[in-house]
Amino acid sequence: MSRVIKPGTGGEVPHSATRALQLHIANRQRTKKINLRPLKQIVNVLFLELKITEAELGITLVGWKKMAQVNWDFLQHEGSTDVITFDHSERRKAVSGKRKILHGELFICVDDAVQQAKEFSTSWQSEIVRYIVHGVLHLLGHDDLKPHLRRLMKREENRLMRRLEQRFALAQLSRPAKISA
Repeated sequence: MSRVIKPGTGGEVPHSATRALQLHIANRQRTKKINLRPLKQIVNVLFLELKITEAELGITLVGWKKMAQVNWDFLQHEGSTDVITFDHSERRKAVSGKRKILHGELFICVDDAVQQAKEFSTSWQSEIVRYIVHGVLHLLGHDDLKPHLRRLMKREENRLMRRLEQRFALAQLSRPAKISA
């Protein structure tokens, strides 16, 4: 179950000179070797798909232990979870009832992605991208606390996943192990 909370951990995000879209991805886990370059490309295409005009987004990939700590520190929930969304936005510009500007952080648990990939017969790479999509939708104002809202959000999540999977081979997120001579 994902979590959305307002307070965050702060931190600076690099500035992009070409657009008002700022993205920083940090890999703080050792479960899987992840190629961050295609992950950044996927997130940028997600921004385009959602017509996001302005963003400051930090994504931190963590393991179970760190995710459980974040989950406890900010939500007082025990154990790990797949994604926690920190919404840092103070201004909310509405476009058709949803914001097209976002400012926040996502904590993604790679260990949860690996476990859920087995459970749902998918890949851990696909699960990571799904968690990012889910978190970004939360930052745009989507809610999944009530069943009818959860269905709407899931429908949009699935639509975006199909679009991203058409454009990218998600397996490219795996960084091959270095071969020693």
